[in-house]
Amino acid sequence: QVQLVESGGGLVQAGGSLRLSCEASGSTTSIVVMAWYRQAPGKQRELVAAIRNGGSTNYADSVKGRCLISRDNAKNTLYLQMGSLKPEDTAVYYCNAERLTTWGQYAYWGQGTQVTVSS
Repeated sequence: QVQLVESGGGLVQAGGSLRLSCEASGSTTSIVVMAWYRQAPGKQRELVAAIRNGGSTNYADSVKGRCLISRDNAKNTLYLQMGSLKPEDTAVYYCNAERLTTWGQYAYWGQGTQVTVSS
């Protein structure tokens, strides 16, 4: 099992910055990829950014150049540094971890943290 706890959300003005954190605990050594997703009201959950164990990353087109995903393995913590925020970035942001075991791959989710960007 993996437990994920997000923090760092809040209210920010357009053009501002936020850093989200996600602390992982439990069977973290078998995590192969971690990611941030977001879900705005009335919309489907979408991938924001992901980082794999080898360090490779990918970003949604909507946040490329404005966000940086990183992972501190010593602290078992995932980060999302967001800049030049726009009102359309308003959403609940969820941390995700994919864990690979002998019996298959499992997904874990945090409880989410609200990000609100005012215009």
